[in-house]
Amino acid sequence: MREKILDLLSGKKIGEQPAFSGLIHITEEGLKQEGLALHEIHKDAKKMAKAAASTFKLTGMPSATLPLDLCSPAEMLGAELNYFEGGEFMFPQVKRVLFESTKDITAENIEIFEKGRLSLICEAIGLVKEDIGKDVVISGMIPGPYTLLLYICNPKNLFIEMKKEPQAVLDALFHLSSFLANIADEYKKAGADFITIHDMGGSPGFIGPAKYEQFVLPAEKLLIERLSKPIVLSVCGNVTNGLHLLSQTGADAISIDQTVDLVTARSALKDTLLLGNLDPVETIWRGDKGQIAEATVRAKEAGVDAIWPGCDLVIQTPLENIKTMTETS
Repeated sequence: MREKILDLLSGKKIGEQPAFSGLIHITEEGLKQEGLALHEIHKDAKKMAKAAASTFKLTGMPSATLPLDLCSPAEMLGAELNYFEGGEFMFPQVKRVLFESTKDITAENIEIFEKGRLSLICEAIGLVKEDIGKDVVISGMIPGPYTLLLYICNPKNLFIEMKKEPQAVLDALFHLSSFLANIADEYKKAGADFITIHDMGGSPGFIGPAKYEQFVLPAEKLLIERLSKPIVLSVCGNVTNGLHLLSQTGADAISIDQTVDLVTARSALKDTLLLGNLDPVETIWRGDKGQIAEATVRAKEAGVDAIWPGCDLVIQTPLENIKTMTETS
């Protein structure tokens, strides 16, 4: 299946619609079986690799994604993360913003490689490649430029500057695009088969098509132009009114969530691979086998090129539910 998925992402017809993911898809059950705690898998390359490989080993889903949080690029810029080491079942989050204004984000003050976990993540990618790389595709996941901007810049000032100083916001986004491209390059060198840009906050479903076209689309295009293929762009929310803009990003594939009608998306994205869009909460986590199988078949009939969860998996998702999705595809 690995070779078929790689063929699919490179634009070849493969005659089937595999189920996999380039977003986070580890589970509480998988961590327990590997003897891992959620807070510890982010700071140890061997534990991160074990966690990332666990879903394939326990369900057969032919993919792994690293890193296992979306905030690592913010940390590379100097942001402090909360790893919830007190036992809360939470993924790392940024504790406080780094910049009060987008004008503070310059090429000089966002140099890569000085802080954070880049080398650790790359080591983990290499370990997963050695362990299961013959059987799965490995996604190197990065946030989109706008999502990263939301993590590191005072949101109140950001929104004011989007109205009053739009060029400053665009300049910041272009700097972050270059920064993220450098990270993605390192992930590919370490063994990632493709890059997933998870632009949750920068979705036209969240900020609206007009602001997406003005701010996010130029930055995503710049980022995607810098990256080696294949590239998946994952967006959240109802992006129906922005589908024509997503097709302009240059991404090889677009991943959408359960709020978007697949038939409409398929019609709008004629020349782009369409991935999606099983509801990760109500279907894959809380649904029974019949509901998961039905949703998978429905997505296939609507014309998706591959079955993907609409977003990161809920970590409490039962392994049996993932197996059902994988086997139904």
